Amino acid sequence: MKPVLLIFLPLLTVLFVAPPALLGTPLWQLGNALALATGLGAKLACSGRFVSGFDDQRILDDLASYAEVNRRLSLDFTADGVRVTLFGLAATSATYRPGLGCTLDTGDAALLDGLSVPPGAASPGMPLAVAIADPAQQATQAVLRADNAEGLQTRALLVLQGDTLIAESYAPGFDAGSRLLGWSMGKSLMAIVIGRMEALEIIPAGVPGPLFPEWAQDDRARIGLTEVLQMTSGLGWQEDYVPGSDSTRMLFRAPSASAVALASPAEHPPGEQFYYSSGSTNLLARFAAERLGGPQAQLDFLQREVLQPLGMAGAVLEVDPTGLVVASSFVYATARDWVRLGRLLLDQGAVNGRPFLPPDWVARATRPNNSLNDPRYGYQLWLNGGGSELRWPGLPPDAYAMLGNRGQAVLVLPDEALVLVRLGWTAGDYPLAQKMGGLLSRL
Repeated sequence: MKPVLLIFLPLLTVLFVAPPALLGTPLWQLGNALALATGLGAKLACSGRFVSGFDDQRILDDLASYAEVNRRLSLDFTADGVRVTLFGLAATSATYRPGLGCTLDTGDAALLDGLSVPPGAASPGMPLAVAIADPAQQATQAVLRADNAEGLQTRALLVLQGDTLIAESYAPGFDAGSRLLGWSMGKSLMAIVIGRMEALEIIPAGVPGPLFPEWAQDDRARIGLTEVLQMTSGLGWQEDYVPGSDSTRMLFRAPSASAVALASPAEHPPGEQFYYSSGSTNLLARFAAERLGGPQAQLDFLQREVLQPLGMAGAVLEVDPTGLVVASSFVYATARDWVRLGRLLLDQGAVNGRPFLPPDWVARATRPNNSLNDPRYGYQLWLNGGGSELRWPGLPPDAYAMLGNRGQAVLVLPDEALVLVRLGWTAGDYPLAQKMGGLLSRL
């Protein structure tokens, strides 16, 4: 018996001690942790290589900012994808398709291979005047240098005043052509897509429930489009980014991102509780696709009615294995693309002086919600005011923002006629109020 114990005791020690030490998760979550590590790795590695043009070292550094164990991921790139393994225990692959970006190989490849993004129009869309000038340029350079001296990894910092880009600074290795991941800033773009559909009378304002046939026979039938836009639907959801949560399953394991949220039960009456949910945004993407006629129709609409008119034809909205855009998280665009979205909001939804969104849409989108716990959220936009205290003390009360993981931000300051864009890869929280307040004081 003793020789057997001598053999198995070290193995048991490895099984029970290694997962928490290496993966930051208990043994019973080992399967989910391995799937998350390789899923996240395959998704970001594929997009990093084929969409952003990053080298292996930058990809691994970016992955390691989430968990040091990700440095142990093995990345095996092919001509159009990557296979990622961890300790030989788990593997996930992803494939790149031009125009569609990268998708994890968890669904029907034939469906995705049959989709295409329409070619860009000859017209450049919304013009962007560029007149880089001091003191704004000196200010962005100073903030960017200070950020990176502090290890905050700011990659781009831009200032738009009115319709003119007056400052634009990049960290070494990045420039105006770099497609960068917006993470949850894609949520705000999805809200704009809904607004565009309303402007074109494809849908009315404030579509009532039921929004989906699957919800018609239960409490979810009461959820309207406004509640989903404002994340007050009352649906149960785990936004925690830990192994096995709703969000990580949706983004890095499930063959359909929107299906995860679609199956969520009703936990509160619609409109009563604000709860930040990436699933809500992918429900918006599913809603849009169903009204437009399916995945290909959605891609056509996005390119011809949204991205091209805004001058963002080179942006990449990546899709899940069902062909629907993962609007909650996977939008890659240049810093100038992101600033254009801020300008659209600053201009009250007009492009070249013509209505692009309904005339009152930006006002509705930036109005506090009616929830009991936190009204400082509009149509997929974070609001500074509207609650008992400012979200970002030191910034104007009317400020609002598109925000994303790793400190992505498009900050709109209506009274100052300014848009500030910050893109980067900060592990932890980026001190947005402090940094943007400091930048404002230098302009």
